[in-house]
Amino acid sequence: MAAKIFIDGEVGTTGLQIRSRLEGRDDVEIISLASESRKDAAARAGMLNDADLSILCLPDEAAREAVAMIENPDTKVIDASTAHRVADGWVYGFPELGPGQAANIADAKRVTNPGCYALSSISMLYPLVTAGLLPADYPVTLNAVSGYSGGGRKMIESFEDEKSPDHTEDAFRVYGLGLEHKHVAEIQARGALKKRPLFMPSIGRFSQGMIVQLPLQLWSLPGNPSPADIHAALAAHYKDCPFVSVAALADTAAMTGLQPEALNGTNELRLHVFANAERGQAVIATLLDNLGKGASGQAVQNMNLMLGLPETAGL
Repeated sequence: MAAKIFIDGEVGTTGLQIRSRLEGRDDVEIISLASESRKDAAARAGMLNDADLSILCLPDEAAREAVAMIENPDTKVIDASTAHRVADGWVYGFPELGPGQAANIADAKRVTNPGCYALSSISMLYPLVTAGLLPADYPVTLNAVSGYSGGGRKMIESFEDEKSPDHTEDAFRVYGLGLEHKHVAEIQARGALKKRPLFMPSIGRFSQGMIVQLPLQLWSLPGNPSPADIHAALAAHYKDCPFVSVAALADTAAMTGLQPEALNGTNELRLHVFANAERGQAVIATLLDNLGKGASGQAVQNMNLMLGLPETAGL
């Protein structure tokens, strides 16, 4: 019998992407509210309690309200908002985070889907901190660029709709200049850091795709690790992971550029270690589709695990 899936907020960017990945599958059934009932609290509560698993694609406060509506003890939830990213009682939805994490997700009733920037950052930080190569109190700096779809409906309209009051012709924009981006707490907590990282995001004139960079002065790290040491730790951590890979050092060294749209349409996350061994410097770069592994694809992967389905189904 197919599991019933309710996408609360299915008409938003992430919701539409999740629905497209589930349509045509015979192991799940999407249940939906009529358009005129989407703001009807009683109708939403009915769907949330009737579903085997609900995926929340909502603003933070609306996500909290949705969780509060659930009375059915068997209903499972994946929250794609920021509301529960560091909350007690919620399992972090990054199966590749470490040994046993996929099993933790499979056993969970409440899973918080990672933020795209945070997932990219944590994929670099957590393996290095837990391997002892990067001190937990290291002064981490992260530089990121994303397609404008990562900013939600209003930002998408500002780039695509000439009639929007916020319309822009900008080719590139650095933002979050107050250094209070909402993913920072998540990066610190899930990246095993003791100190708050310095995170600087930016947006480019392309719809989707993302690169996050972690610069490292290797000479400043304990033991003065080599680029090969950094690469080996990452490769060992993600060995045999279906969606996360670490590019070979030789392949990365031969590259003349890295394009943020290279993994669009996939659920893949790829790490590169760019380095100058003579100078004792390296930059780790994470590449992904912010709407794939960074949002909807990751939600479907978590859903598969929570329902006991093949992890790679539909991806």
